[in-house]
Amino acid sequence: MAVLQEYKCPCCDGAIAFDAQLQKMKCPYCDTEFDVETLRAYDTDLNAQPQDHMTWDTSAGDEWQEGETEGLRVYSCNTCGGEIVADATTGATECPFCGNPVVMTGQFAGALKPDLVIPFKVDKKAAIAALQNHYKGKILLPKVFKDENHIQEVKGLYVPVWLFDTDADAYVRYKATLTRTWSDSEYEYVETSHYAVTRAGSIGFENVPVDGSSKMDDTLMESIEPFHVRDAVDFQTAYLSGFLADKYDVDADASVDRANQRIKHSTETAFADTVQGYTTVVPVSSAINLQNGRARYALYPVWILNTKWNGQKFTFGINGQTGKIAGDLPMDKGKFWTWLLGLAGGVSAAAFAISYLLWLL
Repeated sequence: MAVLQEYKCPCCDGAIAFDAQLQKMKCPYCDTEFDVETLRAYDTDLNAQPQDHMTWDTSAGDEWQEGETEGLRVYSCNTCGGEIVADATTGATECPFCGNPVVMTGQFAGALKPDLVIPFKVDKKAAIAALQNHYKGKILLPKVFKDENHIQEVKGLYVPVWLFDTDADAYVRYKATLTRTWSDSEYEYVETSHYAVTRAGSIGFENVPVDGSSKMDDTLMESIEPFHVRDAVDFQTAYLSGFLADKYDVDADASVDRANQRIKHSTETAFADTVQGYTTVVPVSSAINLQNGRARYALYPVWILNTKWNGQKFTFGINGQTGKIAGDLPMDKGKFWTWLLGLAGGVSAAAFAISYLLWLL
């Protein structure tokens, strides 16, 4: 058996060699056979595969003009370090990120002016109603979460967000199989054909959001998406009146990696949807080249409420544009045992467990 330059089996990645009797390349691990020319073309295609090229113009935001920051104040939290921007009349008495008191430290300076702002559409009354509805029926929830005075502490906060626009040219490779089965009076047969599938094309992205605040949990912000940028307006300080606004502490350059992750995942998902008619499809590699990439600086409206219970912090976010809510809920163990002991006889532990899981949803 004459061994050629090392080749990898496209089906199982095992090292394959030339079989002199078959006059083909054969994988000793999965017994798949290949024509030499087919495999050579496959290897040439692999070597010619492009690499990711994802760069951006991150010159987002504008410098503040003279007089624009008059009447704006920065409140600094001594506990978590959050810097929150509000107008001079806002009673910023509590940090929306950690729930601790905040003190005024200075004017709004040292940051870019946002390009866009999505104004609040959900008012405080609607935000409180959304929280109360979220808590409804959850009998094991600690009392502090349902306390009316506490719910009233929900605060309207403008969260800094970087919006990325780009055109993506993508090249994606997949391993696919097509299985055919049949039988006769003695045996059942399975024939599996293996395919190297490629997809190439372009896709455009607008307003891919990346949270620009390290204090705001990225998972929470993405859980209350989408925000509709079609309703965004040019930034004016008047929109801050009566609300808080977090200053960004993660700039556009530092947000590029997250933007690239979201774009790459969305591109691969969109291209995978075009690979149909196979039994299995497994992505192997992808290369994405971004063009005309730019970033803009925006403020997104969020109602936020922090609750501390048993030494843990629970944060709830409500999309200030759509009312979508997200946040984790704890269970009061005292209520749990009281409820368990009060269950009618004959209720199985399994039925109880199902009831509890449904409560968490």
